Amino acid sequence: MSYSFLDFLGLLGAVGLFLYGMKVMSEGLQKAAGDRLRNILGAMTRNRFTGTLTGFFITAMIQSSSASTVMVVSFVNAGLMSLAQSMAVIMGANVGTTFTAWVISLFGFTVNISSFVLPLIGLSIPLLFTKKSRNKSIGEFLIGFAFLFMGLDMISKYVPDLQSNPEMFAFLEHYASMGYGSVLIFVAVGILLTMVIQSSAATFAITLIMCSKGWIDFDLSCALVLGSNIGTTITPILASMSGNVAAKRTAMGHLLFNLLGTVWVLCLYYPFVNLNVWLTEALGQGNPEALSAYVNHIEATQPEIYNHLFD
Repeated sequence: MSYSFLDFLGLLGAVGLFLYGMKVMSEGLQKAAGDRLRNILGAMTRNRFTGTLTGFFITAMIQSSSASTVMVVSFVNAGLMSLAQSMAVIMGANVGTTFTAWVISLFGFTVNISSFVLPLIGLSIPLLFTKKSRNKSIGEFLIGFAFLFMGLDMISKYVPDLQSNPEMFAFLEHYASMGYGSVLIFVAVGILLTMVIQSSAATFAITLIMCSKGWIDFDLSCALVLGSNIGTTITPILASMSGNVAAKRTAMGHLLFNLLGTVWVLCLYYPFVNLNVWLTEALGQGNPEALSAYVNHIEATQPEIYNHLFD
């Protein structure tokens, strides 16, 4: 895999497009919203429970916690949501993002939101040339929204293609027998990997590949997923860079929520892993801890079958 200086400049441009889209989207939303959208958002997030449910269903539908948290940051930046309301939605988004993991594990695909970007820009352009200022503001919001997702899509294209080259992570097998130290190493890998590829779902897909090939055990795959929950906060942090103080506080609240959640799980890590094993067996799906040993046994005794399975 080659990665040139031109690719790095493309990555910088993609980040710039993302930040510009965030700025245009927030400004257009602020001008177009008025009190109507504020009232709708207020009704959807009138208490912590409805706010959490809103975050869960939005994230489950669009299959991206990064997208939903970025929208929350933009709403806070536009003064349409308070910090307390935004945190409830972000908590729901953290639960809703697990829906993506289930879709990947069951069906192997995710919805590509970026495919709607160009049609959205096409629909938005006429609004910019209307006489009504409200329509112009709506057009600005939609174009900013499109630029934001275009930037996210381009960021994923210009980072090193780690998802398509999982063999790059085969070396981690050497760090898989260090006890609790291995857990901390794999949490750090999950954080860095998700920050680079800007997608916890992609990190989850890589984790599935590493498990299925027998490179890591089940307990270390859990550590990778825990790390990805911290790494995924980088997207709203980037979005808040062009926002006001309230937007920055929302992004920081998202980081603290995921960080503190990971810390307490690490304090009870092995009971947590055992609970996962028990639940999986109780649901009739077998013992996930036996997968690595089973795959390694096939690789050692029947390499032709192993190669056929993973080709």
